[in-house]
Amino acid sequence: MRERIRVLAAACFYYAGLVKLAYWWIQRSGPRLVILNYHRASGGDLRRHLLYLRRHYRLLHLEAALEELYAPHKEKKGDLDRRTPLVLTFDDGYHDNYTHAFALACELQVPITIFLIPGYIQSGEHFWWLEGKRLASNAQMSEVTIDDRTYYLGKTGEQRALALAIDTRLRHAGSVKEREAFLASARELLGVTEGVIVEGEIERCLTWAEVHEMEESDWVSFGAHTMHHPILAYLADPQEVQHEVQECRTLLEQQLGHPVRTFAYPVGKPEHIGEHSLCAVQAAGFTWAVTTMHGTNTRQSDPHLLRRVLGDVSRHWLVMAAETSGVWHLFSPLWKKKSAVSAERDKASLTKPVAPLAHYEQN
Repeated sequence: MRERIRVLAAACFYYAGLVKLAYWWIQRSGPRLVILNYHRASGGDLRRHLLYLRRHYRLLHLEAALEELYAPHKEKKGDLDRRTPLVLTFDDGYHDNYTHAFALACELQVPITIFLIPGYIQSGEHFWWLEGKRLASNAQMSEVTIDDRTYYLGKTGEQRALALAIDTRLRHAGSVKEREAFLASARELLGVTEGVIVEGEIERCLTWAEVHEMEESDWVSFGAHTMHHPILAYLADPQEVQHEVQECRTLLEQQLGHPVRTFAYPVGKPEHIGEHSLCAVQAAGFTWAVTTMHGTNTRQSDPHLLRRVLGDVSRHWLVMAAETSGVWHLFSPLWKKKSAVSAERDKASLTKPVAPLAHYEQN
């Protein structure tokens, strides 16, 4: 029901001409760059998203778009196409970026940029932010105690509460070592091993062979997303922050054979970035870095704190059109208040309040 209301609202914006008006304003307000932030590529209608975007925007690779944005203005052949530049980015490197996004990029001749986590490509392990739900649903016992709370998994809501508790501990870890140690202990406590958990291709990471194939096509470019995807602001040691950022760039450049100049902060809101992360990104030599803060970019934008617009393949293309144009964000306060009330009600239903489990693609 909620999604139907969203689509209806987006249709009203679109067919009333508000999306077109907002798009016209963006074009007339000086050089701007829209960067969309996707994660997964399957489970929705990415094709229709791309067809709409290809028609109304000038699609570019991220580095090319940023070079153009920050270059001294002068008339070029490219200026004949006055559509607003737009970049499609995919964070994390899910396998469906290869099976779905890459296939569509080649078919429709649409450039995309993927931010990679080399540590997961090397290990082939499951992404840590999916482990809470996965472990809770595969637990081999009926009750378990974690952090002084006992979860009775046969009761309604307890499995979800356990998943939330595990996720909270993982995301707030003070180091990658601490995170992995807790994850290992949780697996042992719940009687779940890596081999027991069977997931579809959507859950696993890309391989280096797939990365190389995509790059050779010229329709896919790559950026850095740390070595192991910690939330950088929560790391206790600034040297580990620097290692996560610098080592990621070093390894990617070794694999790709050319400089990697773009970086995406894990989770990407100000409270997740922190002062040490910004310094580490600059020290590592990255020219640009993207956040998950909402907005478009101008020549006055901080090149290491670039804004993006949330992309989600599960959303109707009309909703995506409204979000990309800025109309959706303009009217969002009208329904955010109601969503906040619902969130408080959900939190109060748990015995021990914890952070939301929703994967970071929801930002």
